[in-house]
Amino acid sequence: MSNEKKILICIPARYASTRLPAKPLIKIAGKEMIVRVADIAAYLCQHNKNCQYRIATDNQEILDFCRNAGLNAMMTSETCRNGTERCADAVDRLSDKPSLIVNLQGDNPLCPPWIIQNIIDEWTQNPSAGVYTPCVHLNWTEYQSMIEAKHISPFSGTTVLVDSNNHALAFSKSILPAVRKPEQAQLVNPDKSPVRRHVGLYAYTLQTLVSYAGLSPSPYEDSAVEGLEQYRFLHNGIPIKVVEVNYHGRETASGIDSPADIVRAEQIITKYGELI
Repeated sequence: MSNEKKILICIPARYASTRLPAKPLIKIAGKEMIVRVADIAAYLCQHNKNCQYRIATDNQEILDFCRNAGLNAMMTSETCRNGTERCADAVDRLSDKPSLIVNLQGDNPLCPPWIIQNIIDEWTQNPSAGVYTPCVHLNWTEYQSMIEAKHISPFSGTTVLVDSNNHALAFSKSILPAVRKPEQAQLVNPDKSPVRRHVGLYAYTLQTLVSYAGLSPSPYEDSAVEGLEQYRFLHNGIPIKVVEVNYHGRETASGIDSPADIVRAEQIITKYGELI
């Protein structure tokens, strides 16, 4: 049994937030956000062999709440700079090491469980990459919507280029690839644009996550440039497998960072119902 591959769904949940202090404990449609995320993780644990989850927090109030609510939680360092570092810190504290670590952010209560399952399935079938992450291949209407959104908020939304093995070539806050002649490109593929929208969810092999802190930072991580932490892997030659996923028509919200995000999340739940 000890030789079997294990999966950990790690849920980084930090207390500090400029706009939403203690946001993991904020209620969305009557249920604390961290409970919603833990429910997603628990659902996946029920459907995958040797899978468990841990909420990784830096705050005693969040830890006490989780334990009182019957959620699996553990304390991690206050010095972790991002979710990847918090996942690494959590794994370092576990005696029973997982083979794959899924980083499910604690402010992502609307992440469809089938998206995470797609990532787990890809790793199970093709365990050659160090990192796994999803994308949505945009149709032409979605591509046009992204262009319009960029006019309003130029640095929201990330795109990804892939090679013939669906390994990431580049990520950018700009739209990649540049579509110089949309009409001609649409004739080549009427259903899909050449643009893939990156979904900010990651899974790492144990070796890759353990090595993260010792990797040299990429200049594209800098917040003055792209500000994308996944570039640390590409910069150091670690392959990132990009998995195409489908939301099946359901709207989503990538993260809850403001009171307006809470309202939108509640509207999505009212419109589409609960995820599980």
